[in-house]
Amino acid sequence: MALLAEGLPSAKYELHLGLITGSGPGTGELPATVTIHVIGAPRVRAAALSLLRLVRRLRPEIVLSGMFHLNFLVLLLRPFFPQKTRVLVRQNGTISSVLASGSSQGYTRLLYKRLYRNADQIICQTSAMARDLSQQLGLPAARLAVLPNPVNVDGIRSSIQGEKPLWSGNGPHLLAVGRLSPEKGFDLLLRAVAQVRCRFPHVDLLIAGTGPEEKPLRSLCSELGLAAQVHFAGYIHNPWQFFPGANLFVLPSRHEGMPNALLEAAAAGLPVVALPACQGLVDLLRGQTGVWLAREISADALAASLLAALEGTVPGQRFAHPFVERFQLWPAIQAYENLIDATLRESRR
Repeated sequence: MALLAEGLPSAKYELHLGLITGSGPGTGELPATVTIHVIGAPRVRAAALSLLRLVRRLRPEIVLSGMFHLNFLVLLLRPFFPQKTRVLVRQNGTISSVLASGSSQGYTRLLYKRLYRNADQIICQTSAMARDLSQQLGLPAARLAVLPNPVNVDGIRSSIQGEKPLWSGNGPHLLAVGRLSPEKGFDLLLRAVAQVRCRFPHVDLLIAGTGPEEKPLRSLCSELGLAAQVHFAGYIHNPWQFFPGANLFVLPSRHEGMPNALLEAAAAGLPVVALPACQGLVDLLRGQTGVWLAREISADALAASLLAALEGTVPGQRFAHPFVERFQLWPAIQAYENLIDATLRESRR
């Protein structure tokens, strides 16, 4: 969302970025043409009245929401928005996987079915995600838009040129980035690293991210005897600093949409090991050089792919990863701009 706010033309749009929980990017990280509104609610649902007041005060022509529980809130509030305000929601996970996960509440399917019909357009990150959404909710294809995530590919590549590695020790060094929550599969990664250690006794892992599973994951580290080899780095605004010197980037997610962390690592050329977290990800990565895609979602399969990658590469080896080019920043932002303009034209008829 910050990349979109920064990249969409300020001469064409009046841009506002609403931060529901936490503080997010600071004013110095975005152009002065983007007005930041910090709601700072403890949870998304607690922001209902503040969000409604903000929308009614600004009277925007379009509201763009970017994660499913916020999408629910925005669509629930939509009848109280100004009549001409249109709503675009971005789906950030494959619905069938979300509904099948143990963390999904029983009423989640009902909320999807009832509320997503109120959106003017639903943005999906892959064609597979759009097909799944249509099948699960019975939504017409005309309401679904497939847009790539914007990734600052060139910026990542230039920022790491000549940077010295921050890693210490013999390695190999594994990097993983994401929220510490069950769907991200860091428990699977820790169990896989415990197996990898038998072949590579000096392996270490840096996990960048925060979340509710941090305490259980630290306990699992101790249980597996990995406390000295796993570093929980917390939230890192720019994980690119750890790309130099990393042997592998690992995506251990049980289910995903299209993870920007993986795309950013691929932009830097890192060898990639991933679980088959969704069909869109499998379609993107299958058969790619420098990518080791596990056969199934399990710790054993992840360990096998990690070992294959470590034995099939040399320290510092990098790959072109041509699949990441479709996510280049400006074409991706242009795709969003085209959808916004089409929605505005439709609303003004």
